[in-house]
Amino acid sequence: MSTMDHLWTPWRYAYVTGADSAVRAGVPAALSAWPGDLGCVFCNLIASIDYAIAQGMEQNKAEEAGGLILRGTHCFICLNAFPYSSGHLLVMPYAHLDRLAALPVEAAHELMDLAQRTERVLERVYRPHGFNFGLNVGRSAGAGVAGHVHLHAMPRWMGDTSFITTIAETRVLPEDLETTWRRVRESFGEIESET
Repeated sequence: MSTMDHLWTPWRYAYVTGADSAVRAGVPAALSAWPGDLGCVFCNLIASIDYAIAQGMEQNKAEEAGGLILRGTHCFICLNAFPYSSGHLLVMPYAHLDRLAALPVEAAHELMDLAQRTERVLERVYRPHGFNFGLNVGRSAGAGVAGHVHLHAMPRWMGDTSFITTIAETRVLPEDLETTWRRVRESFGEIESET
C-alpha cells in the first residue's frame, strides 16, 4: 500500500477558492476596521493601512499587517500576498491606472527607480541566480488585477520550478510572508542608510 504525502498551503485556500469573497479585496483582517471599499485590491490595501495609522495604530504595525515594504512619492512596494517565490514583491503607483502609458512621467520614473532598488534588496537578501521583472497589462495579458498596473519582482534560482509546480500547480515556499516582510524591509533600510 502506497502512502501519499500532503502539502498544506492554507494561506492559498482563500485565493484558490474565492472563500473570502465577502471580505473586501486587499484588506487584511488586522486592518478590517477601515469602513471603505474602493473596488481595487491595491487601492484598498493602501487606504486600510492609512486608516489604521490615522486611527492610532503604530505605522510599522499597520504596514506589516498590509505587507507594505516601502512608500515612495508616487509609488510603493508591497509583498505579493500569493507569491510565486519567496521574495515576490510588487511595485506600483498609488494612482489607480490600468496602463503603463497612463502613468505621469514622475511616477513612471519612480516605478523604475524602485524596481532597481528592489533588485538590489532581493540580491542582498536572497542571493538568487536571476530575476523576473514583469508587467501584465490587461486581463488578456495575464493581469490578475487588470485595473491597477503593477510590476512583479521575483528572485529566481536554477531548478526552482520543481515537479510539484508542473504536475500540481503548487509552489512550495520555504519562507512565510511575515519573515519575507521583515527581511526585505530591513534590507531596504540598510540600503537607504548606505546611500
